[in-house]
Amino acid sequence: MSKKIIDFSQLDKMAKEFKTVKVLNEDGEIIKKDWEPDLSDEQLKELFRQMIWSRTLDERSTKLNRQGRLGFYAPTAGEEASQIASNFAMDRADFLLPAYRDVPQLVLHGLPLYQAFLWSRGHVDGNKYPADLAALPPQIIIGAQYVQAAGVALGIKLKDQRQVAYTYTGDGGTSQGDFYEGINFAGAFEAPAVFVVQNNGFAISVPRNKQTAAPTLAQKAVAAGIPGVQVDGMDALAVYEVTKEAREYATAGNGPVLIETLTYRYGPHTLSGDDPKRYRTKETDDLWHQKDPLVRMRKYLTAKGLWSQEEEDGWVEATRNEINEAIKKVENMPKQKISEYLQNAFVDSPAEIQQEIERYTAKEAK
Repeated sequence: MSKKIIDFSQLDKMAKEFKTVKVLNEDGEIIKKDWEPDLSDEQLKELFRQMIWSRTLDERSTKLNRQGRLGFYAPTAGEEASQIASNFAMDRADFLLPAYRDVPQLVLHGLPLYQAFLWSRGHVDGNKYPADLAALPPQIIIGAQYVQAAGVALGIKLKDQRQVAYTYTGDGGTSQGDFYEGINFAGAFEAPAVFVVQNNGFAISVPRNKQTAAPTLAQKAVAAGIPGVQVDGMDALAVYEVTKEAREYATAGNGPVLIETLTYRYGPHTLSGDDPKRYRTKETDDLWHQKDPLVRMRKYLTAKGLWSQEEEDGWVEATRNEINEAIKKVENMPKQKISEYLQNAFVDSPAEIQQEIERYTAKEAK
């Protein structure tokens, strides 16, 4: 059993000093043996398979968007350790409240991939979730999911369930009022929530140091009276272990935890017009590429004799086939009609809207 990385009960001590938790260095070597996660060889391989799946999904989604076959898309390459390893530490019964960049976690949590593509294309069926999926659709409003997560976590507490609500935002999200309201409410009611801040350095184009004078984002937890921890967001093992311990802390009835992951998005903020070359330098990009989470995990598993290039090639090919099948299914589905847009606008349509529905229904029937 690995030694605990964080003693979440030492809030006063944590408020004074925030050190970045790191387990795996850039060469794929364990630098804190006592902190190495208690994962089996197969679990380690599955974690890496999910990270590769996410990188492949990002590459393919980018191409589909540029071909006009997907709509809104926020690139995820570079954030695989932050996103996938934190999600890997959660239980299927835990409630996920994602932001718009967190589609990979949502799919791995149980959303069919074709529905994720439908959501990107703005199709209403992309929001019709399976009854057993404990999640909400990705939140577009920056930081709003933090308030929602606090409410869901309180509901979990009132039902006395051994689950957590977990959610994500970027560094820019911590500059929103919803961020503090969410962590403060959850803290006041000791609701079981795990709040993840994926600090990729830029809120679209605004550098983190222009958003706040706080030396770290993790220490913002102190104002809400809850534990906060900063972790190397390019280190999948560190992210997994910290998230696992945060979940254990929350499900034990101690209240929420805030986790800041230091990560980086290799691509633009979204594919809707952002150009990162206008606000990021090549030197900065190169520095973070040297910390690539996939390279780090690949070296680690290869050294343990658990991974090969042949296995990776096969997994990438299987993932591409999965993506092709999902997009094919989406493109063969009937397109939405104007009458359906109108019907979805109200539970009880006003008379003038009902007249429009009837008018367009008649046109569409021709």
